[in-house]
Amino acid sequence: MPRVKVGTLSRRRRKRTLKLAKGYFGSKHVLYKTANQQVMKSLAYSYRDRKKRKSDFRKLWISRINAAARQNGMSYSRMINGLKQAGVEINRKMLADIAVHDADGFQSLVEAAQKGLKGELSPIEAKQAEAKEASKPASKEEDLSKLTVDELKELCKERDITGYSSMKKAELIDALSK
Repeated sequence: MPRVKVGTLSRRRRKRTLKLAKGYFGSKHVLYKTANQQVMKSLAYSYRDRKKRKSDFRKLWISRINAAARQNGMSYSRMINGLKQAGVEINRKMLADIAVHDADGFQSLVEAAQKGLKGELSPIEAKQAEAKEASKPASKEEDLSKLTVDELKELCKERDITGYSSMKKAELIDALSK
């Protein structure tokens, strides 16, 4: 079996690790063994902290929202609850940005939250209610077509329509719409 020399591959691997360790203090950027340990630990830290950064930013946003809400006479939890009840869907990142850069806009959101806590309809909820009413079917025939045959037969029985037991769905709908 021929002898295989892996010097170039080992050197390449060590150079890659030392390149990642560039700028580390002391022997951690010079000696391969300590550099490799530190690089592995650094990569573990970076993985962990990428996950941690998300919760850190959420804490920051919540503290900013709380500070701005208290300036407007409301606590953070009551404001979030009021916004949910008012039907205002806005995430904490945007809410914190509004709190920092647009005081008047945040004031209007506080007012919407107060209305939501009182149970009043906000303009957004009023539009949503109008949209629901507009989407309802206008005729009874459309409502009847969504029912099953058994439900249609029950309606015929309640309205004293005779001969419904042998009718098909279209015939039942015609008989009920008369």
